[in-house]
Amino acid sequence: MVNQMEDKSEERESVKQSGQLLLHNSEDEHTIQLLSIIGEIEGHELCPGTAKTTKYEHILPKLAQVEDDKDVDGILILLNTVGGDVESGLAIAEMIASMETPSVSLVLGGSHSIGIPLAVAADYSFIVPSGTMVVHPVRVNGLVIGAPQSFEYFKQMQDRISEFITEHSFMSEKRFVELMMETGQLTKDLGTILVGRQAVEEGLINEVGGVHEALTRLHEMIEEQ
Repeated sequence: MVNQMEDKSEERESVKQSGQLLLHNSEDEHTIQLLSIIGEIEGHELCPGTAKTTKYEHILPKLAQVEDDKDVDGILILLNTVGGDVESGLAIAEMIASMETPSVSLVLGGSHSIGIPLAVAADYSFIVPSGTMVVHPVRVNGLVIGAPQSFEYFKQMQDRISEFITEHSFMSEKRFVELMMETGQLTKDLGTILVGRQAVEEGLINEVGGVHEALTRLHEMIEEQ
């Protein structure tokens, strides 16, 4: 009884601190790691204390632990992020994509900017009908890029993101660039907003659905493996 209370206390603390929780399904006897990526993805610099953030130094060790733990059968990634640090977001996406543990992502409120690679990095992806994804170029808070070296660096970064997304989804690089450079949707910026089924029709996301569909698909993938 004491051990059960301690386990519950640890679970509550884990959810509070990092949005992580182990789900135990008694019917299928599968153990699933729930991972939440919300708010702004924080990189090497700290975000303001009032901002909701996901710290990459929390996510990377957890992913390594999940991959190494043979008692964890799959991972469900819940996404509601405005984007954030590009290098850190891409590092998390690369790590998810490299895992053998079956993974499913679910876009809830939104998965914008560098959140797109995170969504497509999983083996299978879902988006709720009202979920949104904003495709836009890499930028630095409106600063003018004056030096050719800086421009080349941002171009290389954008190419890395584009290549990752097109390698892990059904969208062509040509189409991704078209959406990224769209001028008619965002009044003061370039880019495209995809809502729910549009993200599926464009080939970014596999299917429209919610947590039930995501968990059902993940259990099926575990059985297939």
